[in-house]
Amino acid sequence: MATLSIITTALSTIFHLLSPTLRQYRNLQTAVSPVVTSSYLPTSYITQKQIETPTSPEKQGAPVQESLGAFQKLPMVMPSIDLYSSALRKSKRVQPTKGIANIAKRERNRGAKQLDAFMKELALPLKGYMESFPRRRLLHPYERSLIELTLGDGKYEEVLGKVDALRKKVLSVGKEHASLCAKALSKREAEDRLSEGVEKLELVFQQEGRAVDDLLSIAKVLRAMPVVDLEMPTLCLVGAPNVGKSSLVRILSTGKPEICNYPFTTRGILMGHVILNYQRFQVTDTPGLLRRCDEDRNNLEKLTLAVLTHLPTAVLYVHDLTGECGTSPSDQFRIYKEIKERFKDYLWIDVVSKCDLLGGGSPVIYAKEDRSNDEEEIIKYRETGPDESFHVSVKTEQGLSELKSKVKEVLSNEMEKIKSGVGVDPSVASS
Repeated sequence: MATLSIITTALSTIFHLLSPTLRQYRNLQTAVSPVVTSSYLPTSYITQKQIETPTSPEKQGAPVQESLGAFQKLPMVMPSIDLYSSALRKSKRVQPTKGIANIAKRERNRGAKQLDAFMKELALPLKGYMESFPRRRLLHPYERSLIELTLGDGKYEEVLGKVDALRKKVLSVGKEHASLCAKALSKREAEDRLSEGVEKLELVFQQEGRAVDDLLSIAKVLRAMPVVDLEMPTLCLVGAPNVGKSSLVRILSTGKPEICNYPFTTRGILMGHVILNYQRFQVTDTPGLLRRCDEDRNNLEKLTLAVLTHLPTAVLYVHDLTGECGTSPSDQFRIYKEIKERFKDYLWIDVVSKCDLLGGGSPVIYAKEDRSNDEEEIIKYRETGPDESFHVSVKTEQGLSELKSKVKEVLSNEMEKIKSGVGVDPSVASS
């Protein structure tokens, strides 16, 4: 009993000593507790947080690199004027909370709720765009290259950054004016605060809404990119500009490229398909390559190298010995040697096109070149092309059946490479 009495006395003493601190904490808690009146029902904490803060990387888990096809999953982006009009129209339907008898309170409740709804209708789609457009670092290397080469380095991230800045500005302006409206002292003041808030949000969209339209343009460009299947063998047609690649794509596949007699007819990647023995294969037309170092290549040429570097593909290299393409046979030979060495582990087919113009051993040379220092290898190339090359003519159909048989053989071998897990080494382009 004596021991119990001592413990009771000690606890009583401790509580007495701590009671001022406890009372202080109780008062502090009471002081910071929010008070919500019937005149304004603010956005709930959880809903507001969802608009303001995208999911953190920690909650999302470790970054996972996308497979090919991310561009086809991009959301439909609404033009900025339509986004604004839709948000304004929906916000005007919002009614004040029922049961508010005082006219001033009812009007400021209506104004605050409409501004809050207007802000959400603008901010939530922008937040959705930010979450739905993939980060470039998570894309497949081939699609990362497409973004850089078609949009320009940094353009993709710049536009997404502007869209996010617009979202934050909408939230800031919307909350500020909704709060002012909720504090209005009269019906007239509440109406004025509502008008001011709407005008301010309209001004924000006039000044910065262009970012949404830029994102819409980017989505259209990326969504139009051809879909590539990494599990499907691909035949990539490569060569100098205007050597006849696009004409051969028409012959070999379902692709329908533009065919014109000027350099760089192919302005992007064209994907067609060919079916051989009930097996579907991809055929890709690429922009032409000129004789120059990688640092001097334009984005069209880099696009061709990106296809070769990042996709499992066999190569059909097209040569034009007539010289009418604008690139001399000597220059074509040097381009060919460079590309063949860089991608030496790829399955390969060499094709000499326009052979109907090479009859009688008298090539029709339109491209000027200095032959005085020709090496024996170049002289031989100018006459017959690479060893074991197929001489074809789309005009006369010479050699096309033999070429199709070879394509079938090579694509079947490429399928075996894919099944065996032999992929493309990303380092080949820098070797």
